[in-house]
Amino acid sequence: MQKFLVLLGLLALALTPLRAQEQQLRIGTLAPKNSLYHRQLMTLGEAWRTAQGGGKYLVFPDGSQGGETDMVRRMRIGQLQGGLLSVVGLREIEPSIAALQAMPLMFRSWEEVDYVREKMRPAMEKKFLDQGFVVLAWGDAGWVRFFSKKPARHPDDYKPMKFFAWGGEAEQQEIMKRLGYTPVPLETADILPAIQTGMIDAVPSTPYFALATQIYTSAPNMLELNWAPIVGALIVTKKSWDAMSPATQQAVRAAGAKAGAEIRSQARKEVDEAVAAMQKRGLAVNVPDAAQRQAWDALAARLHPQIRGTLVPAATFDEVVGHLKNYRAGRK
Repeated sequence: MQKFLVLLGLLALALTPLRAQEQQLRIGTLAPKNSLYHRQLMTLGEAWRTAQGGGKYLVFPDGSQGGETDMVRRMRIGQLQGGLLSVVGLREIEPSIAALQAMPLMFRSWEEVDYVREKMRPAMEKKFLDQGFVVLAWGDAGWVRFFSKKPARHPDDYKPMKFFAWGGEAEQQEIMKRLGYTPVPLETADILPAIQTGMIDAVPSTPYFALATQIYTSAPNMLELNWAPIVGALIVTKKSWDAMSPATQQAVRAAGAKAGAEIRSQARKEVDEAVAAMQKRGLAVNVPDAAQRQAWDALAARLHPQIRGTLVPAATFDEVVGHLKNYRAGRK
């Protein structure tokens, strides 16, 4: 018996370093190093370390862990514990989240985005929890604009062009093809070399991302049209969340909420700042006239029935439309 107790004691000592190593958070993101998003992740890490009493916290920016689909896979197998992701990655976990980003020209302002997101947030966070993920913060990264090598203002101007498309979004690519456009599936890291070499001619991107990655130097034309908001969230695996003490969870929750608010506030300001900075370096901003804008609205009207039930679950699509209808009625 004594030898058995000694053996148990030695086993406990042997496992102690392993447990210490398990107290870590590895977070992946496409956000550039030293960007607003990266800085907020580092601030949250300090809150986690302080509450945790130490631990290993690493942020992998610049898509160093692969595309967002790759990052979700890494979280599921334990190589990452969290990620700051756009809807492209989040929909790999919960498809209904696509309603906040994959409905072109549906939202007219950030106020509308905020209203709909807040209405849907409790149920959405529950869906993520059911899939094994905890949402710590909601953010956004600006409006998608079209950057192209040649000037373009009308939807038809883009039909001869080869468009960047997310590699994992086959349904979106099929819709583009049906409408007469040419998608080229790539990962984010491939965008700049692809547009430099002529593999693609146009990139849907936020102004901040286009500036940070220098996309605009090879695609120096931007369409002044808010196609869709880029919406995202900071998530961690439920396994890593459950490993935290209640005090640590509380601290991380507070830090996450603060980070999300800061990201939303600052990212919206940086859109105009990024456009101004690129204009000083040669970017041409192409503004559609009334007839061209009407053509874009007509394209969106053709797109929405194809998106409903494919890119966005039908019930969620209808929920967004209902919330927007209520919001706009209340503004009259």
